[in-house]
Amino acid sequence: MRSIKLVRMALISLVILLAGSALPTSASAQVAVGISVGFAPPELPVYEQPLCPGEGYIWTPGYWAWDSDDQDYYWVPGTWVLAPEPGYLWTPGYWGWGGSGFVFYAGYWGPVVGFYGGINYGYGYFGHGYEGGRWNGGHFYYNRAVNNVNVTVIHNVYETRVTNVNVTRVSYNGGDGGLNARPTQQEERAVHERHLSAVPAQTQHIQEARSNRELRASENHGKPPIAATEKPGAFRGGGVVAAREGGHYNPSPNRGANNADRPTNDHRSANEANRPSNNPNRPPSASSRPENNNHRAQPNDRPNYSHAKELPSHTAPENSNGNAKYQQQEQKLIQKQQQEHQKLQQRQEQEHQKVAQQHAPAAKQQQMEQKHQQQTQQMEQKHQQQQQKVEQRQQPRPQAAPHPNQEKKPH
Repeated sequence: MRSIKLVRMALISLVILLAGSALPTSASAQVAVGISVGFAPPELPVYEQPLCPGEGYIWTPGYWAWDSDDQDYYWVPGTWVLAPEPGYLWTPGYWGWGGSGFVFYAGYWGPVVGFYGGINYGYGYFGHGYEGGRWNGGHFYYNRAVNNVNVTVIHNVYETRVTNVNVTRVSYNGGDGGLNARPTQQEERAVHERHLSAVPAQTQHIQEARSNRELRASENHGKPPIAATEKPGAFRGGGVVAAREGGHYNPSPNRGANNADRPTNDHRSANEANRPSNNPNRPPSASSRPENNNHRAQPNDRPNYSHAKELPSHTAPENSNGNAKYQQQEQKLIQKQQQEHQKLQQRQEQEHQKVAQQHAPAAKQQQMEQKHQQQTQQMEQKHQQQQQKVEQRQQPRPQAAPHPNQEKKPH
């Protein structure tokens, strides 16, 4: 019976993967990513929506994702994302019962919001459709009744109260305790519309969440410390919001063990569904790995900043050797770097204001944001290299061993 079950699971996964890979990215329907999890994701946490950073940004709600390496759910924070094209809206991904496990259906961009499992993600995504805003003449208008928008900065607003909302924090459709929602006719028609998968900023956002141990359900027990962010990947700073209330988390007793039903693929991003999952260099099971993974480099040690205003102030290293000459070099370098921070920040803010005054389309705003992120990260990398050179010069030079011919001969 066990071997039959394994074969059946492998065939189901193969069919799902082939179905996803047979459809082009720009025209594919919402398809299940090739994983199947034996226990349900936690409930959705309760959190406040960060302030919308500018026109053209669409709210993408947070959700629980799955990491097959650690056999654990992790929280992908909700965030504001620039639409890839004017007129495009986001259909969130969702978990659904697949008969023998929970399967994840990836989100996508399209002109019509499709089915997302009836999940009440909040802030306009109340189970069906999107009540958070609408496109008109190439500009996005925000429903301030359900969105956190500064009307002194964003003028494309309206207010429509939403009633008859089914308040539930269940994060999956079908199965034991899941929602019993089915797609409407409009949502079924949306399947045949032109689609775009997650933009690069969203993919990076997912990877940042996956690498953050605090976002693991086993660590936060359904209450993530980073529930939402102002922009993708900005996991530090004033735009980060923590969960006010956690969701119920009921992990499987054998989570992390060498499970024969372990999925063959994960959903780290919609664009990675075709990546081979079997790594011959990886240990055969999670249980064979050491519990302490402190030796593994953590990507969060070097955060991905998007704007110069997010960069922390430079300070002299604590391990300074007290040499007055080197301390003077450090202070001079720090002062120069701070000036470069300020100049780049001013230039980026001026470009933000210019684009906002021109009511530039979302595509142009996205190009500007990508340019700002690249500028910021390149400058920070340059500053880190400069600091490392100064620190290396402070290190005492090792004394060379005496040459054998120079050793003193005994008398």
